[in-house]
Amino acid sequence: MGIFVYISILGPLLIGDGQRTVGLRAKKIRVMLTMLALNPGQVVAFDELIDELWGEVPLKNTRNALQANVKRMRKALAEFGFEDPDQTLIRTVDNGYMLDVPEEALDAHRFLRMAEKGAGLVGGRPYEARDLLRQSLSMWRGPALLDVSDGPRCRAVALRLDEQRKTAREDLIEAQLQAGEAGVVVAELKQLLAQYPERERFSEQLMIALYRCGRQSEAIDIFHRTRKWLDEELGLKPSRRLHSTYQAILMQDPSL
Repeated sequence: MGIFVYISILGPLLIGDGQRTVGLRAKKIRVMLTMLALNPGQVVAFDELIDELWGEVPLKNTRNALQANVKRMRKALAEFGFEDPDQTLIRTVDNGYMLDVPEEALDAHRFLRMAEKGAGLVGGRPYEARDLLRQSLSMWRGPALLDVSDGPRCRAVALRLDEQRKTAREDLIEAQLQAGEAGVVVAELKQLLAQYPERERFSEQLMIALYRCGRQSEAIDIFHRTRKWLDEELGLKPSRRLHSTYQAILMQDPSL
């Protein structure tokens, strides 16, 4: 392919070529490009695109409307210089359309690959894991699919990516704890726990970080606050892992 493009969905939708990035003004074009970008090099069926664009209240002639929007999308991409005259970026194939780019063109794919690699290094090479996870999280510019997440498929992908982002933050903090940076992560963990009180791993990590900073009573208090929140809001008890961490702190376990 003559032009290599990058699609960014970890925030508002952007498309670029390594030199510049631009946004697309028309929402339906943004949604279509996102749907195709989520399946790079694969055919996305007409019916899937129609359902995402018009939902339960489709137009009388949705196929014509879909073709019209694809034409607008191709025109917009050509105006920005992202269409190669000899090989179109958006291809019509069988019963759908395909975005002719590799997986690496999508920032979400690069984020997931790097975050997974970083998570695998936390136990043995925490400094390298920390750097990889920081780099992966730096790709985010806001909530995933921020300006295209009304339809069911895009909304589901946005929720899944948001969950994976939280997991990557947990893995990053774990790497920092492994690297001896307990004091560095306390403030961030307090903020994260206030934002996501249901995530027990943040509670556990904050307890450990506080304990390693010589703040045992605060660590114990975090456990009781988390237990109370889980009981009052979700009707749940702390997990066995969180309770074990609490017991280890009470006993001043050397393994901590």
